[in-house]
Order: sequence, then C-alpha cells, then structure tokens
Amino acid sequence: METPVIYYDRAEYIETDTGNKVSRKSVICGSQNIILGGKTIIQTGCVIRGDLRRTGGGHTVVVAIGRYCLLAHGSIIRPPYKTYKGIFSYYPMKIGDHVTIGEGSIVQAATIGSYVTIGKNCVIGRFAIIKDCCCIADNTIIPPNTVVPSFSIYDGSPGAYRDELPECTQELYELKTKDYYAKFTPRD
Repeated sequence: METPVIYYDRAEYIETDTGNKVSRKSVICGSQNIILGGKTIIQTGCVIRGDLRRTGGGHTVVVAIGRYCLLAHGSIIRPPYKTYKGIFSYYPMKIGDHVTIGEGSIVQAATIGSYVTIGKNCVIGRFAIIKDCCCIADNTIIPPNTVVPSFSIYDGSPGAYRDELPECTQELYELKTKDYYAKFTPRD
C-alpha cells in the first residue's frame, strides 16, 4: 500500500532549523519546557502542555519528544500528575523516536518508548509506561500505571494484550515515520 503525499499550507506551518514542522494552529504552552528532537511534525489542533510543571525545584524539561515523531490532528500531550504527601505535582514525560500519536488521542504517560504507534482516539493514562516497539490500536484506553511490554499490541477498553509484533517492527516503524516526514510537503 502506497502512502499518500501529505500537503500542508506553507503559511500554516513553521519549520525550524532542526526540521520540525509545527502548525501555527496547534497550542503549545510553556515551549521553554518542551524539547523536540528534530524532524517531528505537530499537526493542526495539537495541544502540548509544557507549562504544567512541578513548582519549586525539579525538572525544567516537562515534555521531551524524540526524532521523527508525528502528533496527528487534535492530539493532546500533557505530563502526568499526582498528589504525594499532600503536595500536588506534575512529573516529566518522555516520548522516544519514531512515535506516531493518532488523531484525537490524549497522552499522559510517564514514558513512551521508541518505535511506537498509538491509534486514533486513544487515552493513555497517567504514569503509563509504553516500552519500545508497541502498537496501541484505535479507541484503546490504557489505564494509569500500566506497563505495556515491548513488541505487543494492546486493544480495547481497558486496553489489554491482544497479539505480538514481529521482530522487524523497529525497521517498519522507522521506515513509516521517515516516509511520512519526507512526503509531508508544502503546496505551491
């Protein structure tokens, strides 16, 4: 199956010197606390909450996103939070390389490994850990504190193990994200 060429309006997207393509119609709060690894695409309507950070001392990086990631239309990325000994705090979130987050998905995970695909309309609960080379099917809800093992497919509400991915998953996901980035070209 051939991947369609994705067009975007040059005026609608900002392209950084590291190759990141960010829609002007996305909402990025606290950009000083967000790191983009390079060649990441943030589409229209995405929300990244870098302003939700621990008060006082602690991490200055709230959301770290790796290389060749795709945040599709309407996805929401916000750091996990909890109350500990009566004090409410946010905690940092790390997203690896070659990660695709589908349209309308809400992510509050502690860690998402590299080579991960999260489908459309998924909810990834607070402090979930998604290991490398995973697939979260469309409309899946991953409960808080869940650990999704490598090379697994999770599906359902609540999300549960459904199948195993092949060992070539890393190469397939890497090719998919690089191809998507390469074909994401502006209209003339």
